[in-house]
Amino acid sequence: MFDIGFWELLLIAIVGLLVLGPERLPSAIRGFQRTISGIKQYSQKVQSELDHELRIKELHEHLKMAESQDLENLSPELQRSLVELKSAAADVQRPYSKAAPESGEEAKKNVDKGAE
Repeated sequence: MFDIGFWELLLIAIVGLLVLGPERLPSAIRGFQRTISGIKQYSQKVQSELDHELRIKELHEHLKMAESQDLENLSPELQRSLVELKSAAADVQRPYSKAAPESGEEAKKNVDKGAE
């Protein structure tokens, strides 16, 4: 990644030992390791989110292809994608859907009760 050889690492270690001293050098190395691991975790999180978004985009494109073709003559992969996309859309819309409207008879009974 950085193309650092043995002699460069040795020079960095000697300079670090001279600047920080033997007491603070181990804690500085641990802090550096924590920082690097935090950066790696963040980059993995971003990568997984991007993969997820690309998967959703791919499913959306499959749905567009399915709509443009005859829905009966789809390949099994497109049928699976269509089912996955429809279920994902239903999951997303479920919290925002309104309560089921009252039937005509129930609404009429409620109006009659209010008149009494």
